[in-house]
Amino acid sequence: MKVSEVNVHLVKPRDGLVAFASVVLDNRIYLGAIGVHQKLDGSGYRLTYPTRKSGDRSFHIFHPIEKEISHEIERAIFDKLTTLINCHNSAQHLEGGGHAIE
Repeated sequence: MKVSEVNVHLVKPRDGLVAFASVVLDNRIYLGAIGVHQKLDGSGYRLTYPTRKSGDRSFHIFHPIEKEISHEIERAIFDKLTTLINCHNSAQHLEGGGHAIE
């Protein structure tokens, strides 16, 4: 399965959430509102997929079923996230700023 059109939007970090992402699979289906969270131990990132609450229950909107496609989506999003963070940190270093992108 081909993962393309990877978009990552950094947000002001809150409760581990650092970004939202979207991808296109096989040029056929758009998946958006994927949360990117920093792992509690700081060792990297994890993805969360959208859910809806109805009463006291939560229902998954979508999520990968196969590990292989899950890893492909993670790899694509994490690569884009790393590039964005590196660019953002370089810009902060040059400007002397320290603000999160909102």
